[in-house]
Amino acid sequence: MDTEKKYMARCIELAKSGRTAVAPNPMVGAVLVRQGQIIGEGYHRSYGTAHAEVNAILSVRDERLLKDATLYVNLEPCSHFGKTPPCTELIIKKRIPRVVIGCLDPFPEVSGRGVATLREAGIEVVTGVMEAEAKLLNSSFIMAHTQRRPYVILKWAQSADGFLDRFRNNASGGGPVQLSTPAGRRLVHKSRSEVSAIMVGTRTALLDNPFLTVRHWSGVSPVRVVVDRRLRIPTDSHLLDGEVRTLVFTEREAVSRANVEYITTDFTAEVVPQVLDALYERKLFSLLVEGGARLHESFLVAGIWDEIWIETAPVRLGNGVKAADIHLSNNIEWKCTTTCPDNYSASSEASVWTIYVRKDL
Repeated sequence: MDTEKKYMARCIELAKSGRTAVAPNPMVGAVLVRQGQIIGEGYHRSYGTAHAEVNAILSVRDERLLKDATLYVNLEPCSHFGKTPPCTELIIKKRIPRVVIGCLDPFPEVSGRGVATLREAGIEVVTGVMEAEAKLLNSSFIMAHTQRRPYVILKWAQSADGFLDRFRNNASGGGPVQLSTPAGRRLVHKSRSEVSAIMVGTRTALLDNPFLTVRHWSGVSPVRVVVDRRLRIPTDSHLLDGEVRTLVFTEREAVSRANVEYITTDFTAEVVPQVLDALYERKLFSLLVEGGARLHESFLVAGIWDEIWIETAPVRLGNGVKAADIHLSNNIEWKCTTTCPDNYSASSEASVWTIYVRKDL
């Protein structure tokens, strides 16, 4: 690994430390290097607080060292006032002579302005170092600012013969078949802690009465999203308990209350784009869709998904609720791996994960 990539890789690792706390901002890490030695580093810790570049600069004990240092950062430094002042101003003020950037800010009205500002101040700027890795790290942020929608992950657990559950008509018939392994459940809860929103359909809400919270991992629970066209979900269900912010998409008139917002939706038109528009407007830039099959199919048919995670258990049900067919998105090319996300090993429990990722990302 060459020198530039070595320090950019460190930026990316630092940035991941803010994964569960910075949304809707991107994950950013910064490293200051002088004469082959790291003299300071930092990352964006939480939404609304100091950016990575600021934290890295403040970590340097002797400010005089900055005048012949290089700043590495995985995302283009901001050049506009938001919740914090522009990072470009601080870089210029501290007379840092060289900046190396992973990828440009994807927001069209901002992209390239930070680079231009630095160059106009006489600072040497290098871009595109580990660009693919830098973009992958902030895929949801990039999706939001280029496609104006959340990054969508479809997730389900199925039997070896492709069923999600046995047939059930009401919640009194017992809970769903447990297909996820304990390791798989921990992985799912880890994933919940890393997304902005989590979604289920009406049938899943009625039959399973899910919490959709983070319990088998540490972290903050995502905003819960449910489609309930005719307001069939009982008010005493877990989803409507007010413990976690919840959005309910319905065609009926309903009064929102503490932590539960009812969003009037046109069910004569496609619902998925309406849901994603509402999430985007609320700066919820990543969505985990957990079920059920009909909801998954609506995303597949619309061709609106970015990743699909399927956990296949080593059991056969013979019949029941069939899992969605990914080939419903027949106009989308994807790449597939059989593994576990983030190298999270469940092999000892004989569960296989298959991950599909769109090739056009």
